[in-house]
Amino acid sequence: MNIYWIYVLKDKTNGEPYYGYTSNLEKRLKEHNVDKKWKFVGCEGYASESDARKREKKLKHYGQSRTHLKNRLEKSFEL
Repeated sequence: MNIYWIYVLKDKTNGEPYYGYTSNLEKRLKEHNVDKKWKFVGCEGYASESDARKREKKLKHYGQSRTHLKNRLEKSFEL
């Protein structure tokens, strides 16, 4: 069974979050150059690709979804 990931990164220079989707989290984090430019904040795993893509879209386009996630990951964003 595949797991589809929604991940959250934080830009180390300006603190802006980035929300993405992937089916291979480890590979995608390497492509983003995490640890140099980005800080890994967290991720959510989904069994359904459709659910993961819908979640990514909500995070990218709807402020309320981002606010709820930032509240849930408050301490992770601070690190």
